[in-house]
Amino acid sequence: MAMARLSNPVVLILSLLAFQGVRAQTYSATYLPSNAPNQSEQGQTGTNKCGTGSNQTSQCQNAYLNSIDDWCIFAPPDPGPGSVIGNTERIEVAWCIKVFGSHHFFVHATGCLNTCVAQSGYGTRVIPDGTISGAHFVQTPDYVQITGIGDLTKINIPAGDAGGELDPHGADGNGNPIGGLVFSNAFTGQFAQLHEWTNFVSSSEFCFRGCKDGPRAPALCQHIYDVMGCDWNMPGNYGNGFDKCAGDTGEPMGVYGSSTFFQGQPVTPPAHPAPATSSCTTTSSIGNNLAVQSANTSTSTSSSPTSSPASGTSGSSAVSRTSSVTNLGPTKSPNGALMGAQVPALGVLLGAFSVALAGATVSMQLLVNIFLGGKII
Repeated sequence: MAMARLSNPVVLILSLLAFQGVRAQTYSATYLPSNAPNQSEQGQTGTNKCGTGSNQTSQCQNAYLNSIDDWCIFAPPDPGPGSVIGNTERIEVAWCIKVFGSHHFFVHATGCLNTCVAQSGYGTRVIPDGTISGAHFVQTPDYVQITGIGDLTKINIPAGDAGGELDPHGADGNGNPIGGLVFSNAFTGQFAQLHEWTNFVSSSEFCFRGCKDGPRAPALCQHIYDVMGCDWNMPGNYGNGFDKCAGDTGEPMGVYGSSTFFQGQPVTPPAHPAPATSSCTTTSSIGNNLAVQSANTSTSTSSSPTSSPASGTSGSSAVSRTSSVTNLGPTKSPNGALMGAQVPALGVLLGAFSVALAGATVSMQLLVNIFLGGKII
């Protein structure tokens, strides 16, 4: 479709302003989760000094984009008909999917090693199990992206809300939400702040892209198309199911060769085709191993993962299958201890006994695993 050329001086100036970050990027600060201040922007209602664990009344405004089983979106802090994204964009808080629970232990034949609680969280709220019916994580050389569907009324978005766009700029440069930060360990294995990102969320659909710092980041995470929605800004898989893929870097939204589209022009171009994906792995469910009674209650351990059917078409092909993401298998803890290791039943019993002596709470699922399988999942 033919696009308006940039011969009009006004359009040219707007284009230069919108994409000035491509030529030169300067950021006032760069943080890690470990050194983020209490608040990173004036007027911020939440916090960036979030600690660990999880809390369904948390005001944490740090989001993460790491993998299919470890990501967040921004959503309202409070329920109610007035909490549409257009009203709450300045005060949204982070809601995360991450495998939690005291039934993930670092164990050895002689008992627990150092700490016995794994993956304790980011100090955010958690997305209740049963909320997400489709999530698709794509990592490209230049950005990471999660797209999906679900019943997002469970994270305080009013039913029927068409949603809106959140980004680190906003009208005043302080961001929507004010002070919102995004981190990822997907590129190097170590957390880094992603200064450019864009997140759309409605009552039934979400998409979130975080761009690796570099000259292309502002264009690939462009934030000026706030009424165009997920499908146009981040074409990809919005069907049911859960998978993680490698992907090609897509075309910058709104850029068509030498032409640039701006909202309000009389002709709206189609979305770019979804970039090719490969090396996909699917998983049967995602969840937090937490049963959340409502959006504003405390959490308790549960073995029920998020898994609910939804209609839709898959835009990426899966080439292998893994078990539920709540069963991670052996991974390394920060101190090098082995998580999810299969050990003799005697070792597990000793480990559990050590936890009990330390005053830790052992979940029912752990006890079932001990006596029936002799292993920890």
